[in-house]
Amino acid sequence: MSEPRGLTIRPFAPGDQDAARDLILEGLRGRFGSAFDGDLNRDLDDIAASYAGAYFIIALLCDQLVSTGALVPRGPEVAQVVRMSVDRRYRRRGIGRAILDRLLERARCSGCRRVILGTNDAWDDAIAFYTSCGFRQVARHQGGILFEMEV
Repeated sequence: MSEPRGLTIRPFAPGDQDAARDLILEGLRGRFGSAFDGDLNRDLDDIAASYAGAYFIIALLCDQLVSTGALVPRGPEVAQVVRMSVDRRYRRRGIGRAILDRLLERARCSGCRRVILGTNDAWDDAIAFYTSCGFRQVARHQGGILFEMEV
């Protein structure tokens, strides 16, 4: 699947704060329903500060923020993908893949040899997505799955 026409992917800027936070939190609310606890996501109160050492990107479609993702260094040759989120109205259009591809390319260019990420073990669509992108499951723990990919 190719990127949607008109999709722009760029680094997060402070002016994106509210839209990025709202997008991620809305995605989590949709996943967790009444069990959602926004207090567990304090990193989203100031994304620029929380991810100062990371590569945090956003995707815009017709100037609307529709996706986020970040690559966080975890060691000399390891990085972790976090805060992958796509507005539910725009899923299954190649936007998540475009964000993930950009993060993986950044990992390669930064000298990473391995990229890890985690997701909830009840999120079948996320599991299928990461598997289809070449990640393999390496561990299960407390309701989550850890994936990795050699890059």
